[in-house]
Amino acid sequence: MLGFFRRIINSKAGLVITFLTLGVIAIAFAAGDVTGLASGSGGMTKTTVARVGRVAIGEAHLKQRVGDQLNQLRQENPTVDMPAFVAGGGVEGVLDQLLTGIALEQFGQDQGMAVSRALVGSELQGIPALQGPSGKFDQKIYERVLQQRRMTDAQVQGEIAQQAMARFLLAPTIGAAQMPASFSLPYASLLLERRSGQIALLPAAAMPTGPAPTDAELQAFYKNNAARYTVPERRVIRYARVTPDSLKAQIQPSEAEIAAAYNKDRAKYAAKEKRTITQVVVLDQKAAEALAAKVKGGAPIADAARSAGLEPRTINTVEKSAYAAQTSPAAADAVFGAAKGATVGPAKGAVGFVVARVDAVEQVAAKSLAEAREEIAKALTQQKTVAALGAVHDKLDDAIANNANFAELVGDNKLTAQSIPALTATGLNPDDPASKPDPALAEIIKAAFAAEEGDAPVMVQTAPDGSFALVALDRIVHAAPRPLAQVREAVVKDVQADRARKAARAAAAAALAKVQKGTPLAQALNEAGAKGAKIQPIGALRGQLASNPRGVDPALAMLFSLPGGGARMLEAPGGAGWLIVKLDTIVAGDAASMPPLLASTRRDLGRLVGREYAEQFTNAVKAEVKVTRNAAELARIKADLSGKDASNQ
Repeated sequence: MLGFFRRIINSKAGLVITFLTLGVIAIAFAAGDVTGLASGSGGMTKTTVARVGRVAIGEAHLKQRVGDQLNQLRQENPTVDMPAFVAGGGVEGVLDQLLTGIALEQFGQDQGMAVSRALVGSELQGIPALQGPSGKFDQKIYERVLQQRRMTDAQVQGEIAQQAMARFLLAPTIGAAQMPASFSLPYASLLLERRSGQIALLPAAAMPTGPAPTDAELQAFYKNNAARYTVPERRVIRYARVTPDSLKAQIQPSEAEIAAAYNKDRAKYAAKEKRTITQVVVLDQKAAEALAAKVKGGAPIADAARSAGLEPRTINTVEKSAYAAQTSPAAADAVFGAAKGATVGPAKGAVGFVVARVDAVEQVAAKSLAEAREEIAKALTQQKTVAALGAVHDKLDDAIANNANFAELVGDNKLTAQSIPALTATGLNPDDPASKPDPALAEIIKAAFAAEEGDAPVMVQTAPDGSFALVALDRIVHAAPRPLAQVREAVVKDVQADRARKAARAAAAAALAKVQKGTPLAQALNEAGAKGAKIQPIGALRGQLASNPRGVDPALAMLFSLPGGGARMLEAPGGAGWLIVKLDTIVAGDAASMPPLLASTRRDLGRLVGREYAEQFTNAVKAEVKVTRNAAELARIKADLSGKDASNQ
């Protein structure tokens, strides 16, 4: 579940990359707070999680940031919960982020570096979460977020300055991607290494499951595997939709409004003439006169233009006013005063001189009010829809800022409240196996799972037409295992399947022991009583390991980790049994005659080197500013977050 997070946050150099790319400030606005930081020169206290030079990190700040990171992770995996996040190393990753950011900021300041207020302001205005419908920074949204998250403008600007300082220090280091060409040959050759061997699957389905499990066995298995029978966290949600249909009475234009719009744009509906024109723009007047003479003498305008090294341009169905704006009033008068097929010019244009031919003339009849009514009504409806939706949105926005609750918001704005029963983050109802997620509720559910109990209602867009919903979290149904009586049948099957897997594992272990002593794989399987075992050849180039879009095949990965002639076992995907992988041959690669591979390997190594430099630089900075951790306090906080007794950690 947390593989992606663990790879990025906890991998070598991953912390540095994460700090630069994760968007610390965007996370802070999800549920941020910096009140857990304290400055001072004292040592580690009992409640201090860590200290970075002059700054101590307290429990409240770390817990807040852990919540921030979990909310971010839920954008990719809505089903992840706090216990799984803690078990996956998430708390350590978040603490490392904090320590890195503060250490880099202090180091930069100690070197005389500073982040300008102008840069901080620019970064703040670029945060998407703070932009209004126009796509520009919205001060009202910013102030509401500050109020909801109990933050101050100074705290936010401090966060932005810290992120910018980290970027100043790390970006040049990561970009140091130079790698000597001689370094790439052994690595490129390694990609061409070919290995082959055998793989045997010992299926659990072929193994005996034994007698029916006793109540005691079921009880013990259920207790030890409670997570398997746990219903994920669910949330009960209240919402109210605001759509164009719900505002239909307000957005229908009246006859008077239609007539007023017609009179205001009367010129738009008057009779008009449109022309299609082919023109050439010539910078020199004499050259323009020569071109015009050639065209008037019968030469096609396109041929005459190209013979002079120019390119003609055709303008389709243009009105006189629009053409005048493109060229000049004088050119427009000449072109629109000529007959169809005539050549005019040269006329002084905005740039140079225009020689033009009138290709077509179209007379557009005037439109009466009755003829234009449908077009005007449609445009007015769109305008009034945008205005009405915006007015309701602004009214709700102001009321939320004044701490109005969901019931008050719905009542004051005459909205229709609806309720969603306890659903998971994916929109499923675990009590109804036939239920399917409703796409129309996706954004509403997403907003509810980003909220905490007691949070103010939020508004989320639900359709491209501007429709939105007011969403409030009613209550959280925390994850809990179903009673054994409800899942007894499933537990019986799982106990029997577990017995079969254990039998398959025992047979695989016995066969592996024989193979490691020199017994051929087929003979070892037969002697170990491995029923239903199947042997297949396996082989690949090392460079092919990463080519599978679904990830590295575990069996191939094991093949390339074995010593010559070695063998090892691993569990088959999905608990289907056990695999024995045996390596037979290794053929070394040689990339000396493959310049493209050498070049690409050099580039890849260069990127890794830049990250390695950044990692080493960050570690050196931490050592310079003196970073210390309180392991006991960290263990206590992890236990508290995951709902466990700290004494068991």
